[in-house]
Amino acid sequence: MRAAAFAALSALVFTTACDTSIYDPYPQDGGPAAPAGLTYLVDPVGTGTAPAGILLRWADDDPTVYEWDVYARDSFGASFSFRGTTRSPSYHDAGRPFLQYYVTAVDGAGLESAPSATVTVDERLALAAPATLASVSLDGAVALSWSDNAYTADPAAFSNYRVYGAGYDLDAGLCGTDWALEGTTVAPEFVVGALRNGVPRCYAVTAVSVEGYESLWSPVKDDTPRPDARNVLVYARQAQDAGSGFRFWQDLDGDGRADADELGLPKAGSSLSADFSVERDPDGTLWLQPVRSGTTVAVYGATPSEDLTSIDYAPLGGYATSAVEAVPGWGYVFEMSGGDGYARYGAVRVTHVGQDYLILDWAFQTDPGNPELVARR
Repeated sequence: MRAAAFAALSALVFTTACDTSIYDPYPQDGGPAAPAGLTYLVDPVGTGTAPAGILLRWADDDPTVYEWDVYARDSFGASFSFRGTTRSPSYHDAGRPFLQYYVTAVDGAGLESAPSATVTVDERLALAAPATLASVSLDGAVALSWSDNAYTADPAAFSNYRVYGAGYDLDAGLCGTDWALEGTTVAPEFVVGALRNGVPRCYAVTAVSVEGYESLWSPVKDDTPRPDARNVLVYARQAQDAGSGFRFWQDLDGDGRADADELGLPKAGSSLSADFSVERDPDGTLWLQPVRSGTTVAVYGATPSEDLTSIDYAPLGGYATSAVEAVPGWGYVFEMSGGDGYARYGAVRVTHVGQDYLILDWAFQTDPGNPELVARR
C-alpha cells in the first residue's frame, strides 16, 4: 500500500479551470498544443514552515515544442507574471512557491500555445506530525520508532518520513542548533547508525505528503548509544575462578575513553577489580555479587525483562552491596564509581542459569553520570 501511495507522487494534480482572459501573452493561432499533465512537488526543509522551492513537471508529448515558458501569480485575481524558460519538461522555482502556476509551449517559429491547466500550491495538504517518538539505545546506533498516524490517516496522501538529528547537552538538557537530515523512510521506524558511543543526540521526525509538504515536528527525543554484548558466559567462582568475574569498563590505557578492548572484560571472581562475580550458593543457585569498591546492584523492575533493550533508565535507588540471585529473564543494574565524581551504570539480563555458569547480555553507558542504559520513551 505504501508503494502505491509513493507512486502517486507524480500522478496527484490539483488544478483549476482555465480562464484564458487573464493570461499574457495570449496564445497564437497555429501554435503547439497546451502542455498537459502539470504537477508539482515542493521542497521540504525540515522546519514545518514554508517550502524551500517547487518543482513543476508536465508531459513532453509534442515533438514540435522547442521550449516551455512558466508563469506564476501570488494571489487569486492577480495577473500572471513570467518566471522563466526551460527546454526540459520540468522547472524548479527556488524560494517560497507562488500560489498558482501554469506552463505554455513554444515551437521553433516562436508561436506560443494556450496555457496548461493551473496548479494551486495548497499548503493545507500537509500531514499531521507524528504524535509520538520513542528510541532504543544500541551499540553505536539508536533505533527510533514513532506513531504512524500520518500514514494511517490518509495513505494515498503519504509519501515518507524524514528523520532529523542534532547534538544534545546532557547537563543543560538542551538540544543543539546543528539539526541535519539523518535519512528518510516510509516505515514508522529508523536506525541511526555510525554513532559514537556515549555521545547524546536529539532526534525528531516529520511526515511528508506526496506533494512534498512537510509536517510539523514530532516530539523531540534525546538518546545516547552505548556498547553492549549478547550471550556472554560467566562461570560460578566455586566451579572456576578464571572468568567468574566481570568488569563493564576499565580504562587500561588511561586516556579516559571507553575503547573497544576496554569493555566487557572477563575477570577472576577473586579479583578485587571485578565489578561483580558469580557465586554459587550451597543450594545450587547462582548469585551476582558486587566486588569492586563503590559498586552496588539493584534488581530491575518487579517482573522479568523481555529483552536487554527493555532495561531503560538506571533506578534512582534500591542499590546494595549484597548479592542478588541470578534468575533467567530478569534484569539487573549496577551503579559503579567512575573515580571522577560521576557514577557509571551497567545493565545485565540473565538468559540462562546452569550449575557451573550463567549466560547474560550486558550493556554499559560510557557517558559519565548518564543513567540511560537502553531505551528512551
